[in-house]
Amino acid sequence: MKRMRVVLPPVVVGLVALAAWQATVTLGRIAPFILPAPSEIGSEFVEQRANIWHAALASGANALVGLIGGSVVAILVALAASRWRPLSEASIPFAAVANALPIIALAPILNNMFETTSSIPRRLVTGIVVFFPVFVNTLRGLREVDPIHRELMHSYAASGWTFAAKVRLPGALPYVFTGLRQASSLAVIAAVVAEYFGGLQTGLGSRITSAAAFTAYPRAWAFVVGACLLGLVFYLTTLLIERLAMPYRARLIT
Repeated sequence: MKRMRVVLPPVVVGLVALAAWQATVTLGRIAPFILPAPSEIGSEFVEQRANIWHAALASGANALVGLIGGSVVAILVALAASRWRPLSEASIPFAAVANALPIIALAPILNNMFETTSSIPRRLVTGIVVFFPVFVNTLRGLREVDPIHRELMHSYAASGWTFAAKVRLPGALPYVFTGLRQASSLAVIAAVVAEYFGGLQTGLGSRITSAAAFTAYPRAWAFVVGACLLGLVFYLTTLLIERLAMPYRARLIT
């Protein structure tokens, strides 16, 4: 019953929103190029399901590689920054600058630096976007150390890295996964948007721009739905990994 109370309200709201959308388009006679009806988008989604699946695999691979790479780098930099305060003070401004870089400016530049058949630019864009939320949250968690634990490890003459591995990082896991939850959705957004600017035409982003260019707007929206579902899969997978990594904090995360 507790799970139903959590899951049911957003499902009901979503269904009501779709019904209102359908009625608005149908009764208002809104042109498809302005806003297609959900029924048309659903029909296109079913018809294009094979293409959406293959495009989602391509975009998902880029998002996954960027997410893993950016998260690993962010955690390592956060570990180093938590140990050396000068590095912490220097790294935070650089992380903020990286977070402020717009994808629409970064993706074309990286595409020109590599071959048109390379997926590296999209993965780099995703990694850069992922870095900031994981780094900031991990660094905050690494700094939240109980003084009793600090004194205990000092009494054992533990080295800095031992202290980080045994106390700092396990205690920072809730913060790490907070950053990862944010980064999981951002990774999909970055991967899809980066595909708008050339390169391999195999992902969801390139399919969206291609369908829109040929005025096939319901088809474009169907690929947008595929991107939304891909982002949801990434987010739910992150929640599952969090539950497995911290069974002692087992709870329904909203």
